[in-house]
Amino acid sequence: MATLVTPDDIEAAAARIDGHVRATPVLEIAAGELGLPTAVTLKLELLQHTGSFKPRGAFNRVLRATVPAAGLIAASGGNHGAAVAHVAAQLGHRAEVFVPSTSPALKVERIAALGGDVHVIEGYYDQAQLAADARQLETGALLVHPYEHPDVVAGQGTMGRELERQAGPFDTVVVATGGGGFIGGQAAWFAGRARVVSVEPATSRCLQAALQAGHPVDVEVSGLGSDSLGAARLGSVSWEAVRRYVDHAVVVDEAAIRSAQLAIWDELRLVAEPGGAAALAALRSGAYVPASGERLAVVVCGANCDPATVAPVTETRVLPRDSVT
Repeated sequence: MATLVTPDDIEAAAARIDGHVRATPVLEIAAGELGLPTAVTLKLELLQHTGSFKPRGAFNRVLRATVPAAGLIAASGGNHGAAVAHVAAQLGHRAEVFVPSTSPALKVERIAALGGDVHVIEGYYDQAQLAADARQLETGALLVHPYEHPDVVAGQGTMGRELERQAGPFDTVVVATGGGGFIGGQAAWFAGRARVVSVEPATSRCLQAALQAGHPVDVEVSGLGSDSLGAARLGSVSWEAVRRYVDHAVVVDEAAIRSAQLAIWDELRLVAEPGGAAALAALRSGAYVPASGERLAVVVCGANCDPATVAPVTETRVLPRDSVT
């Protein structure tokens, strides 16, 4: 039986990682802004260290463990790998990170820039995880899995705790789902006190498939956002919270994700990666339709992409000198 992460576990994680992660800001958005039908509170977790929520879980996992001389090892589509490299650098460890060939070059370069020893594996995230598992058996390094560990899930749940203290209470919290560590943490924290809505790309939908089957099942993974939301199977630790506290799972297509990315740039001047914009896409596209008066929080959870893929470069127009003020 997998461990059910509890609010007490998340409280302990928050105390443990205090001083290692940022308290990311919230932003109140009025109805009509960002193409939204209702007012929402945005949680800007894309402003976390390394550009995503991932350091929360990685710090909690490592700070609770005894780290061997071989250091840390992880597999990642990019964001978790950057977080593990950051944690290793901050705490004085070495880190090996296995990434799939389908990850954007920007994410691979970011991991290396943070000090991680990067290995690129042909395929998607699951192929990288198999390679990392094999390497861990050789070296004895501490495996920091992106979602299949209760300390990682508890660390991710600190975002929900922080959000509730900043701007709660909420009726509904809308979050993107990959392997389930992030939504599992939020579900464990709110534990039925608020509705937690999962949003996945239509081409990577392991949580929706698990809810339909009644247990985690394998799914095909492809398309936009697969580098951050492309797990082939929901994690068993997250499933324990998801099956109890998440009953609403929606999917969004690539056009809706791209549109949400552009809206975040146009109106907020923030660059969100596809996975980071997916939760907002669900509201903008009507994949999730809130009830009248429903108080919503939407998490923008990642920023690691090439800005040119979000805001296409247009021709620069030079203004006459006397027109510039």
